[in-house]
Amino acid sequence: MIDAKVFQDRRGTLAFLFGCVAVTAGVLLHLPMFWMGRNMGFSLAGMAMDRGMIFGMYLIVAGVGIAAYGLLPSRAAHVAHAASRIKVGAPEDAALSPAHWGLMIALVVALVIDVMKPASLGFVVPGMISEYHATRAQASLVPFFALVGTVTGSVLWGVLADLYGRKASILLSAVVFVGTSICGAMPSLAWNVAMCFLMGVGAGGMLPVTYALLAETMPSRHRGWALVLVGGLGAVGGYFAASGFSALLVPILSWRILWLINLPTGLILVALGGLIPESPKFLLARGRNAEAHAVMARFGIVSREVPEGEDDEAEVIGHNYGELSYPSATTLWTGRLIGKTAALTVGAVAWGLINFGLLLWMPNDFVAKGYSMGLASMLLAESALIAFPTVFLCTFIYSRWSTKWAFTSMMAITLLGLAWVLLLEQFPGGNPVWPIALLIIGSNGIIAVILPYASESYPIKIRGRATGWIAACTKAGGVIAQSLSIMALVPPLGIAAAIVIAPVVIALVLFVRFGNETRGLDLRRLERRAPVPAGR
Repeated sequence: MIDAKVFQDRRGTLAFLFGCVAVTAGVLLHLPMFWMGRNMGFSLAGMAMDRGMIFGMYLIVAGVGIAAYGLLPSRAAHVAHAASRIKVGAPEDAALSPAHWGLMIALVVALVIDVMKPASLGFVVPGMISEYHATRAQASLVPFFALVGTVTGSVLWGVLADLYGRKASILLSAVVFVGTSICGAMPSLAWNVAMCFLMGVGAGGMLPVTYALLAETMPSRHRGWALVLVGGLGAVGGYFAASGFSALLVPILSWRILWLINLPTGLILVALGGLIPESPKFLLARGRNAEAHAVMARFGIVSREVPEGEDDEAEVIGHNYGELSYPSATTLWTGRLIGKTAALTVGAVAWGLINFGLLLWMPNDFVAKGYSMGLASMLLAESALIAFPTVFLCTFIYSRWSTKWAFTSMMAITLLGLAWVLLLEQFPGGNPVWPIALLIIGSNGIIAVILPYASESYPIKIRGRATGWIAACTKAGGVIAQSLSIMALVPPLGIAAAIVIAPVVIALVLFVRFGNETRGLDLRRLERRAPVPAGR
């Protein structure tokens, strides 16, 4: 006779797999229309959707729902366990096991796939403008609503991570990725706007959930550099993947292929689920003790009761991401924290302006200057390839030299890249690869460092609040940039670079003055005193 829990687990697994099959089938039903346009440069504008495509949309919606049901913990798992006073973490001096390395590889791939989606926006906008005969402002609705979707997803996926678990949230995000690949077969700009919003919803929560899972499974001695390395490789790799696929595939299969590759990449992420464990802390909180101890044995994690009055310093990113990301956290702006908070806030907004503004505007700017889309994508891919090895240098600096000066260095490199872009605009004819490479190195270094740094430099009682606020500010910069696009107020690339230089300089000066060193610092010290400004 089959145990009830085993039966429940099998039913959940089968439901999830069936949901994945339904979503995949729904996407495949859209491919005939895409292939129908092969003799017209894959231009589908104005064509009517056939019955197969409409039925495919219903399949995708139903498949996502069934997959979500399959991932939902059983009724017994919802019996909360008294885990709030249980500290879970690897010993301070624990060595990294093959399970840890496998998890980091899987999460790097997950972040590459995640970052590739918004990074592709800059490469599809020129094709949309041409095919749909849209203005640049109209086409900007696509990245704008995709960004709004990421903000929505950040809140939604934070809730799902607490209800379903870290692993389940990542897998459900992958299923949504697969479904949104039908963007590549949409015959109108309006449909692309709607589907890109859903794509953003799927992508929005991946970063904080990934950080939460990694922070809850890595030994504390390795946590800082692991967060930076995984985040940095994911960011640079995602941009390189987007620009590389654009250079190789867009000249042959049009801009639409950049959406259709969500199908194989999303399925790859689903297949990597075996390497991604569930958070032991989450499992204990849900009363799933046997599963929790199996994961703990695999990753060398131990647990102990936390005495009353002592906080669990291992709680870093993601547990209350949605709740704590609202700007009502006035304690971030008082006392000795205000200078550092201002520096990180301005730096985060500047990063959003660069990542969701300058880097998305560059492909269209190059095309306007006479470059072909393939050549423009190749230039950006070369720049991203140059930036790739510097992620390891950034990780080394953060973990071995200084957390403060790692962030300062990335801001300085970004400033140099912006100045070089400005110079190139004033004196045309130079090679844009190196200035763009510096911009990619600096901006990806900023996002790789800023969230881990925030999680390590604030007292634990406001740490989640601080990290959530900084993460929200990165998206705020993007909203500002894309609002300019919608209002047709995008300045020339050189002027845009000059404008962004101002917040980068402000953030750099503030951080040099008020940023504190956290390398080797016992995080519990921050409970007893606020960080002392640099130089004191």
